[in-house]
Amino acid sequence: MNAPDLKELQPTLRPLQLGARQVWPPVVLAPMAGVTNAPFRTMCRRFAPGLVYVNEMVMATALVHGNAKTTRMATFGADESFRSLQIYGSDPAIIGEAVRRLADEDRVDHIDLNFGCPAAKVTRRGGGAAVPVKPNLLRAILHAVVAAASPHGIPVTAKFRMGIHDELLTFVRTGQIAEDEGVAAIALHARTAQQHYAGEANWDAIGELKAAVTTIPVLGNGDIWEAADALAMVAHTGCDGVVIGRGCLGRPWLFGHLVAAFNGEPVPESPPLGFVVEQMADHCRLMADLLGEDNAVRDFRKHTSWYMTGYPVGGEARGRLSQIGSLAELDDLLGRLDPTLVVVPGGERIRRGHTNGPIRVALPDGYLDDLDDMTIPDDGHVMALSGG
Repeated sequence: MNAPDLKELQPTLRPLQLGARQVWPPVVLAPMAGVTNAPFRTMCRRFAPGLVYVNEMVMATALVHGNAKTTRMATFGADESFRSLQIYGSDPAIIGEAVRRLADEDRVDHIDLNFGCPAAKVTRRGGGAAVPVKPNLLRAILHAVVAAASPHGIPVTAKFRMGIHDELLTFVRTGQIAEDEGVAAIALHARTAQQHYAGEANWDAIGELKAAVTTIPVLGNGDIWEAADALAMVAHTGCDGVVIGRGCLGRPWLFGHLVAAFNGEPVPESPPLGFVVEQMADHCRLMADLLGEDNAVRDFRKHTSWYMTGYPVGGEARGRLSQIGSLAELDDLLGRLDPTLVVVPGGERIRRGHTNGPIRVALPDGYLDDLDDMTIPDDGHVMALSGG
């Protein structure tokens, strides 16, 4: 994709202000469950230090009740100067308490709230992407979190989808409520929950949200596969920045490309395979330091597919990488690859991660009968969720 002329965008572009932090360019890593852990964030910062790299989502309920796994997930590296954590919760009191504890213990510098998770096990309890359907409940959650975070100077942001489906769109009202409640910035994944990850993101909706929410930054998310896409989204929508999700899977250097694009500099070509395999080996070792070798290698299998996407390495090599059992085996398999291989034409745009959809959105019985209802969803049993 050809990028628009940066000079045309310059009047609308400025650093993203999150509390005392100014972020340039206005680029944020989307929290992705099972992906954006400390090793992944380290890999991204290698190519673009100073951006906002959000940790994978954790449950407010689990934080309050001391779930050990969640506590580990909410831990940051000593080298992370801006600790961003996404939290999920549907009970204003619980999520407010979770944020209050994180703030009192100086464990975060930024809180992001997830109102976009489309997973059936979440929405059927009235959580995730279902929360914005209930504006009073949404407002209560936002109010509780901002009240807990603001005395400590911790900015709160919120990420959400367009709505449940095309006949029940909630994104404009959600953005306006967030603006009213003192949220520092909002991000729209320009798909509905029903759409899931299928089809094309509706960038027009981002522009509509930007026109309706005028006092805080509006960030766009959806179908940014190359740096030029980010500039195209800003040009098309007038949004204040971008959130990068699946486009960076297996491509942490995309953030370096984005910095170059927003600074009006030449965007590098995709690297040859020799560079890619070096990053893969480093990434897996960082994961081993955190998780232990056995757990890290199993978890890294999905990353091998993403890193190899677009490179003509052949099905046999992909299959073996997807079944690695040790760091030594990973090194051996990577060492057999031709380091001079380059991405096939259009390889950067091959989709990574989730592609499924549309889905039937599961909601509680009678959930849509009274949209002003303040009943708190019973979601405390859910401890592992998609980032939405």
